[in-house]
Amino acid sequence: MEWQVLITAFMTLFVIIDPIGLAPLFVALTQGASAKHRRAVGLRAVLIAFVILTLFGLFGDHVLEFVGISMPAFRIAGGLLLFLTALEMLFEKRSKRRSEHAEHPEHQPVEDPSVFPLATPLLAGPGAITSMILLIDQADGVPGVLLMLGVMVAVLGVCLIFFALSNVMERGLGATGINVVTRLMGMLLAALSVQFVADGIKALFFVA
Repeated sequence: MEWQVLITAFMTLFVIIDPIGLAPLFVALTQGASAKHRRAVGLRAVLIAFVILTLFGLFGDHVLEFVGISMPAFRIAGGLLLFLTALEMLFEKRSKRRSEHAEHPEHQPVEDPSVFPLATPLLAGPGAITSMILLIDQADGVPGVLLMLGVMVAVLGVCLIFFALSNVMERGLGATGINVVTRLMGMLLAALSVQFVADGIKALFFVA
């Protein structure tokens, strides 16, 4: 598998999961917790997200086949979904929705947010699940699938690092810095989503 494919896969998942944008929310969700507790919550959330994304990545296409949806059609739909996610990032709707998970009264009493909202929907959300199905579908054989899973592990590993450094990052970047980075990632995700749609249309209408 070419390095370009792996880099594209990494950037796709990185942009969708958005570890930089999650860092300050992780701080808010674990406010007042000790460093040890924060590490445990972050690790647990990443492991749960890994299981969810792996299961959907490996078996999601079989579910689609069972209900009669072709992968090119799902690729187009997935690309459109990712494009909507990109628009939300560009216009800050995504950040506001994520902030509600941390600030809404119904979620405040939670002592361990590793399952919800960290693992899902913040780490393993609809966009990440869709991306894993599409990326593994594009992989070449078992080695390609393992490489894609490795890319996912790398992105989740970056998330874990950002969780560990979330306090430092929040002070360094500030709200404005995180805003700028998130919008740049939104632009990149929009371009990648268009590529997904183009590949789906090509496979659906122009490949015998």
